[in-house]
Amino acid sequence: MAAFNNLKNILMLAFDWILYSAGTAETCQVTVTQPRSQEADSSTHTVLLTCAFSTSGCSSSPPQVLWFRFLTNRHEDLCTPGCRDHQKYKVHFSSKNNISLQIHNLSVYDNAVYICGVAFSDSSSPYSKQTGGGTVLTIRGAEEQHSNGKLTFIFMIIISSSLFLYSTTVFTFFVVYKLKPKLLKKSGNEDSRTEDC
Repeated sequence: MAAFNNLKNILMLAFDWILYSAGTAETCQVTVTQPRSQEADSSTHTVLLTCAFSTSGCSSSPPQVLWFRFLTNRHEDLCTPGCRDHQKYKVHFSSKNNISLQIHNLSVYDNAVYICGVAFSDSSSPYSKQTGGGTVLTIRGAEEQHSNGKLTFIFMIIISSSLFLYSTTVFTFFVVYKLKPKLLKKSGNEDSRTEDC
């Protein structure tokens, strides 16, 4: 958890540095709230993470919205503000102060902490750029899919090995069956030679 807090603080500093610019709205204050956790079933293939914000003393211009995610020991910029993978991630403005991140093609690799950031770049107020506490996304069924894939792989190896052993045995019997008369004939010739001697 300490590593997560350190990464979050570093991200906030980078966030402030990127978006900091001189402006007129000195009293702008932003508050960002996110659900602490959310579960999704991998069979739905898509999930919508919500983020709400409120403002006080900010300009009427629309804010920049950014989405990040924290994995075990690193963070990724998902939409800052444009999404890096438009097939996987999409940002939606459901109302004036509500934003959501839609994630497509859910898999076990989407289990992470997702953080929403809101910034009024025309303000120099330190409170005009804020992030939410993060939403822990847990994909149900992803572990089952992963383990089912492993089981299928193991089953295929067992079937392949069994088929190989079966075909080797059949081939061996076939060779012995075909060569048996020749071997018996050959041994019969040797017996008759021994008798002649």
